[in-house]
Amino acid sequence: MGDPKEAGAEGPPAGAASRGGLSLLSQGESEEPSAQGSALFLGGNEVKSRAVVKYSSAPPRTAFARLEEKTDLKLPPANWLRESAKLGPAGTTILGNSKKSKPFSSFGMAYDFIDSVGNDVDVVSDSENIKKLLKIPYSKSHVSMAVHRIGRTLLLDELDIQELFMRSSQTGDWTWLKEFYQRLIDQKWQRKKKSKEHWYQKAILSKFLYYSINGDGAAQPVSSTAEQQESSSSDQTNDSEGASWPAPFEMPSSVSEDPSASSQGLKNDFVRNILWTFEDIHMLVGSNMPIFGGGRYPAVSLRLRDNNKPINVLTGIDYWLDNLICNVPELVMCFHVNGIVQKYEMIKTEEIPNLENSNFSTKVIKDIAQNILSFLKSNCTKEGHTYWLFKASGSDIVKLYDLTTLCEETEDKYQNPFTMPVAILLYKVACNMMMKKNQNKKHYGTIRTLLLNCLKLLDKSRHPQIIASANYMLSELFQLDEPKKEENSESPLNENSDESYSEEEEEMPDSDENGSYSTSSDPSDDSKAVAIIKSVGELSVPEKYKSIHQIRPSCAFPVCHDTEERCRLVLSYVLEGLKSVDSSIKKESDLPAADPSTPIPLKYEDESTRGGPEGLEKQMALFLDKMGSLQKGNYSSQSGMIPGSWQHKMKLQLILKSSKAYYVLSDAAMSLQKYGRALRYIKLALQSHDTYCCLCTNMLSEVLLFLSQYLTLCGDIQLMLAQNANNRAAHLEEFHYQTKEDQEILHSLHRESSCQGFAWATDLSTDLESQLSVSCKCYEAANEILQFSDLKSQNPEHYVQVLKRMGNIRNEIGVFYMNQAAALQSERVVSKSVSAAEQQLWKKSFSCFEKGIHNFESIEDATNAALLLCNTGRLMRICAQAHCGAGDEFKREFSPEEGLYYNKAIDYYLKALRSLGTRDIHPAVWDSVNWELSTTYFTMATLQQDYAPLSRKAQEQIEKEVSEAMMKSLKYCDVDSMSARQPLCQYRAATIHHRLASMYHSCLRNQVGDEHLRKQHRVLADLHYSKAAKLFQLLKDAPCELLRVQLERVAFAEFQMTSQNSNVGKLKTLSGALDIMVRTEHAFQLIQKELLEEFGQPKSGDAAPAADASPSLNREEVMKLLSIFESRLSFLLLQSIKLLSSTKKKTSNNIEDDAVLKTNKHIYSQLLRATANKTATLLERINVVVHLLGQLAAGSAASSSTVQ
Repeated sequence: MGDPKEAGAEGPPAGAASRGGLSLLSQGESEEPSAQGSALFLGGNEVKSRAVVKYSSAPPRTAFARLEEKTDLKLPPANWLRESAKLGPAGTTILGNSKKSKPFSSFGMAYDFIDSVGNDVDVVSDSENIKKLLKIPYSKSHVSMAVHRIGRTLLLDELDIQELFMRSSQTGDWTWLKEFYQRLIDQKWQRKKKSKEHWYQKAILSKFLYYSINGDGAAQPVSSTAEQQESSSSDQTNDSEGASWPAPFEMPSSVSEDPSASSQGLKNDFVRNILWTFEDIHMLVGSNMPIFGGGRYPAVSLRLRDNNKPINVLTGIDYWLDNLICNVPELVMCFHVNGIVQKYEMIKTEEIPNLENSNFSTKVIKDIAQNILSFLKSNCTKEGHTYWLFKASGSDIVKLYDLTTLCEETEDKYQNPFTMPVAILLYKVACNMMMKKNQNKKHYGTIRTLLLNCLKLLDKSRHPQIIASANYMLSELFQLDEPKKEENSESPLNENSDESYSEEEEEMPDSDENGSYSTSSDPSDDSKAVAIIKSVGELSVPEKYKSIHQIRPSCAFPVCHDTEERCRLVLSYVLEGLKSVDSSIKKESDLPAADPSTPIPLKYEDESTRGGPEGLEKQMALFLDKMGSLQKGNYSSQSGMIPGSWQHKMKLQLILKSSKAYYVLSDAAMSLQKYGRALRYIKLALQSHDTYCCLCTNMLSEVLLFLSQYLTLCGDIQLMLAQNANNRAAHLEEFHYQTKEDQEILHSLHRESSCQGFAWATDLSTDLESQLSVSCKCYEAANEILQFSDLKSQNPEHYVQVLKRMGNIRNEIGVFYMNQAAALQSERVVSKSVSAAEQQLWKKSFSCFEKGIHNFESIEDATNAALLLCNTGRLMRICAQAHCGAGDEFKREFSPEEGLYYNKAIDYYLKALRSLGTRDIHPAVWDSVNWELSTTYFTMATLQQDYAPLSRKAQEQIEKEVSEAMMKSLKYCDVDSMSARQPLCQYRAATIHHRLASMYHSCLRNQVGDEHLRKQHRVLADLHYSKAAKLFQLLKDAPCELLRVQLERVAFAEFQMTSQNSNVGKLKTLSGALDIMVRTEHAFQLIQKELLEEFGQPKSGDAAPAADASPSLNREEVMKLLSIFESRLSFLLLQSIKLLSSTKKKTSNNIEDDAVLKTNKHIYSQLLRATANKTATLLERINVVVHLLGQLAAGSAASSSTVQ
């Protein structure tokens, strides 16, 4: 049965003998033998029993002294009722076992072993109560017990009705129960006094036990006066214990923090607390049974029996259960006759059920235990309710009442003295589960149920601390920072916890086909009873009641379908907690009375007095100063809370929770594009945080990080509001809307601070510049906070995000100022010089871009840095354009200032390209920068060409600079890559070639001397003209440009012809010029096509133009070019005819020339007739030209084939 070596382990460690320090023994150190458990085989019926001592305050076990025969137990021993080292501090009560079970004994145990309650253990009770329940079918005596449910654990306590009603007659408490009891159960109730025999037996047992530990066996008689004192002290002890019932319970506020402070009967006074497993029932049992050493086994229980009274079944069950619970393998019985010791007998525990006159079946006891537990678990379903299990003396009927429901009729739940202990226990069990962070998610449903039931029992005015704490824990159950996980269908929060049940659950109906207990209206039944066992005999029937394993109704944690619902639940709990804290602060009268239902008017400054962005600087300085003071731990509460008090600590936690909830709500509203609502929520989050800062004496880095996140989100919202100004009215309406809950939370915050610390960040301005500035300041403040402690290195991702946003908002502000400057420039009269306002805007814009570039470079964000460098380049170009307007248009020259700013722009674009490194990093940005750089070079070259600064530079120098700039522009103009920008690049490149060709053409005309240079210019002009023509031919929407280039080429050929002397040379040049003319056919065909499309479109304009339709033709331009074309073609044909005619006279046998001459004459005559018709429309004229060019092309083709 056990290892003898363990027998001496009963004594607690030094210093732990007093109850003050719990001596918790591990399983290996258990004081009892066979702590690992034992299986007893009794008469063929096997009963499994295992006992593990969780705690013991018993003194070291001593061998019992075997008393000599004829020892008179009526004479007290010398050591009787005295303190003894062997007896330990508990004194006489341990050995005497006379101490009555206190009404809250199970709660004392539950507080000490909170881990076991609600989950692992089925029953917590005094061993005396367990024995009384298991003896119900055998005993006629009455049973009266209070039953409470905590999770799946039942707490059982004796409910001494007589003692209760004695108190009732003195204090007036419990009158409702007394009336109920007299009306329904025992109409002739009266106090039953205990007999003299009872006190005689108690005294003789006490003396016997003192003799047994005395060791010398010498009975030393004491005077009769001492005996009288003893009996009177016994009476007094009993009476005083009878009065140990507390008044309607008021638990001190410290109970939630200090379990040892439990008073008024909530102490764990048992010598031993044992975890007893009987079959499949797990019980935490308190026992005071004296255990001795000295038998055949290391532990025995000692009993005194009157030899004239045989042991009956009740006594046998009593002894057997005591030994099982304490795992004692042997019973020693001392028999006496009228107090004179006769003999000793030793009985093994497993032999007790087979003793003569006390035969009982252990299997039946097991069935009784399982049936009673099933009955109680099936019917005691409401957590927090006090149930009363009652069997009248001599009755076979067991009834279960719900005293809480009966008590509610008295309109004061505190008439029930169990209310507070139950509430405290519910709270403690929930606290304990919350502590286990690693595995508490699956218990969230249980924790929530425990706390909600705890709150139902508590009175707001009496227990504000527990109410505030419970509400805070309820709010903590909802994970605000994990919204996505919550929505996952596999989340443990969505599973049912089979170890809990719903607080809404009603009593479970009986499903037993025999109808073993019911609430029917049978006259023998009691309509007030929750359930009835009609006959105690039913308890002996195996599995008469449902198995305990089936009685576990589930409790699902509420699934919040969206973030707002979850946050609103959290805020509802936070509000209740705040109300509870506020109600407990004494200085209520010092505060101005405020109605929580009316919004608190906030003092907003007029924007004109605040001075827009400039005023923000001052507010930011104040904010940063405040943040610095937080590091030093300044404290300022308006309500008079004492730092370190529970109110202070709890309010800090609740306020922080509310700020987190509002932050999550704001983030959710932001993602829904409800920016007004998002700003309202972030304002509440920041107001909560401001109050937290006022109350906090030691700012945690985690809380500073929260603030940085709040300000970052606030900056995002302000930026989005700035960018969505067209929907401002809707945003404004959302911003000013407030729920009653939000108003009440704000009211609680205003008790502590003005909540104006972040007013600068949360105002909804109507001014775009102000909104952008506020957004920027929010990001700057968020960044400053990260600099205060080591947050920057601890949260690198958040730091990078803040800097990215700072760079972005500075870009936005820079672009805003740049656009304003451009608008001022467009409004300015051309001749006027640059205004101071423009220059101021340039400076602001440049400063923002510069800071933004620094932000992006510090986090190595090359792409965004390149974009800001690109924008700075654009700003420089705007500055250059501003300077070009100064001076007279006719005398205008390209100024040095323009050159300076264009070169600066080029520098910034080149920096942007260096920042990107290669096109692969970000092709779109790379292409964009290249295009802007090409544009800048092109613009600068064009301006230098059109407004040549001849007063400052020589013509050659200007031409060189223009040429260089144009070639650089070409370098960065990508005509080959397929992209949306390719046509633009082709047009740009064609225009550059055209301009260069025109410039070299012009140089050739104006130059005299230096034949080498003239030749070079002639080659370059020809090259660029041909390149321009090729590129323009690729484009469908530039026929006029193509035509102009070809006409200039013709003019260039004519110019060359003037310097030629020989007819052959001239004819060759003329032939080339006519070829160019033929090539213009493509341009005319494009013009013809567009004119036909215009002509074919309905005049009403109903039909929209095709998506790819080119811009409409400039008719004036076409007419002008057509006239030039006709005159040049006429001239060339005439010259050709003249030259060919003169050549024919000299050499008459050239067939090819004849054919050409004939064709040219024919075309020339047609052209003259066409140009003579002044009434012809543009389209008709173009049709003629196209027709003539076709003939000309055919003629030249024929002549060339003849040659071949």
